[in-house]
Amino acid sequence: MKNQDYIQNLQRELKYRNYSPRTIEVYSTCVEYFLKYIKNDISAISKETIIDFTLHLQSKNKAPKTINIYKEAIKFFYANIISSFLESRSTHWKWGRDLWFEDNIFDIKLSRETKRLPIVLSKDEILKIIEITTNQKHKLLLSLSYASWLRVSEIIDLKVWDINLEELTIHIKWAKWNKDRITIFSQKLKNDLWKIILYKEKNDYIIESERWWKLTSRTAQIIFKNSLKKAWIKKEATFHSLRHSFATHLLEKWTDIRYIQELLGHSSIKTTQIYTKVMNPNLKNISSPL
Repeated sequence: MKNQDYIQNLQRELKYRNYSPRTIEVYSTCVEYFLKYIKNDISAISKETIIDFTLHLQSKNKAPKTINIYKEAIKFFYANIISSFLESRSTHWKWGRDLWFEDNIFDIKLSRETKRLPIVLSKDEILKIIEITTNQKHKLLLSLSYASWLRVSEIIDLKVWDINLEELTIHIKWAKWNKDRITIFSQKLKNDLWKIILYKEKNDYIIESERWWKLTSRTAQIIFKNSLKKAWIKKEATFHSLRHSFATHLLEKWTDIRYIQELLGHSSIKTTQIYTKVMNPNLKNISSPL
């Protein structure tokens, strides 16, 4: 079976199980890279191979969280695609499959993730980034992402029918963990949104590329980085920092953390509570003895 055949079977299985388009894209990319690493030789898959692959990813400076996604993708691929392929073979192949499963591939441990605080931009820094962005489409991209706590994958997937101008709400579909959610946007953006969707169809993307194609997450990241550089802000911020920043700014206004959890789409309140470590008014009121 060719590399592309494996990927197509993987995508088919993920679609059948109703995984989100984003998860299908990420898992496909991860498995495709893994297959290239083992030179498309599925008989080479073993616990040791996956450990070597993990070390290879670490040498490429991949974050532990990213490496864990690779591991989950490989496990899914191994359990649902490779096993089915072997079962369709002869008794000899089925015997080989049993040996593979004895190799305890499913005992592969997830990488320990570094517990780092999110990079947060101040309100003044956010305004500076937005104001220095001259392209109106790019300005809306950054403003809406900040005002509505949107992930980069959510803003580029946003379509006209997701926007409710009257109620100032956005319906986020196929968000992380396949969950839909409702979020809000600022009254100040209503007129800009109305102008950009006036001549669009319901199924059109809100933010499109210069060639009227869907904007890529890479392009969105570059837009943010360029504006960050122009604003002379030295923090190691990413596009996701817009989401981190607004959550922190809400906490500073003493917004109930349970509402923030719902708006951000977090499954656990523990995920949202990390922002309380960034925003600590008592700590800010302490003066250094020096």
